[in-house]
Amino acid sequence: MVARSKKGAARDSVAIPSPPGYTAIPIKFSEKQQASHYLYVKEHRVREGTQSAWPEKCTLFVLNVPPYCTEECLSRLLSPCGPIKSVELQEKPDLTESPKEPESKFFQAKRVPGFQVAYVVFQKPSGVAAALNLKGPLLVSTGSHPVKSGVHKWISDYKDAVPDPEALREEVDTFMEAYDRKIAEEESKAKEEEGVPDEEGWVTVTRRGRRPVLPRTEAASLRVLEREKRKRARKELLNFYAWQHRETKMEHLAQLRKKFEEDKQRIELMRAQRKFRPY
Repeated sequence: MVARSKKGAARDSVAIPSPPGYTAIPIKFSEKQQASHYLYVKEHRVREGTQSAWPEKCTLFVLNVPPYCTEECLSRLLSPCGPIKSVELQEKPDLTESPKEPESKFFQAKRVPGFQVAYVVFQKPSGVAAALNLKGPLLVSTGSHPVKSGVHKWISDYKDAVPDPEALREEVDTFMEAYDRKIAEEESKAKEEEGVPDEEGWVTVTRRGRRPVLPRTEAASLRVLEREKRKRARKELLNFYAWQHRETKMEHLAQLRKKFEEDKQRIELMRAQRKFRPY
């Protein structure tokens, strides 16, 4: 038993391979699991002069987050390090390092299940330092905080995918109010700037000076439909088949014969109506 414990201690003392600049934190799904999964963490930093959506020195960047680990679960695992403000999971890191607009929980692209990255914001910088020194393994699913998996997780995800009509209506109303407010501000700003010369003496001309377009009447709509019908008739393929060629030629010959007979009758009539007859 003593030799066994020494082997276990020697195995635990072996350095866990991790990417440069990251610290590995072992986690397990439950107590029954033998192998450990590793989270790779480091302090989130950005280049000087750039803005970030997360505060400096208080944000922990986490790699290799498994699909079964939710934001609530990750917050519970790191809560011993200090109070946490927010946890956000993403499919890949943000490369723009700029503030983002809040996403809607109803109108967003469907996430592909897989390993993710996370941004954990602590209230104090000491929380990041404590997380970098955190030892494991940490249990994801416990008796007091079970994590759903398999069929139970699929059922839960399906129920969460069905939106609440009342919550959806409130979000749409809020978005439309913000949109109408933005359009009104843009229109008022354009009215103020219209006709005012800039620094170089140029005047901005907009379409606001045009007369309002009158609504189309029923007669005008019928004329437009008739015009479109004639355009489509001109675009139709004529004489596409051989029988169409034969019929067209026969109709043309019939029209020529008819016109010839009409001309003969007209000439006879003109001759009969002549009054001056020299012979």
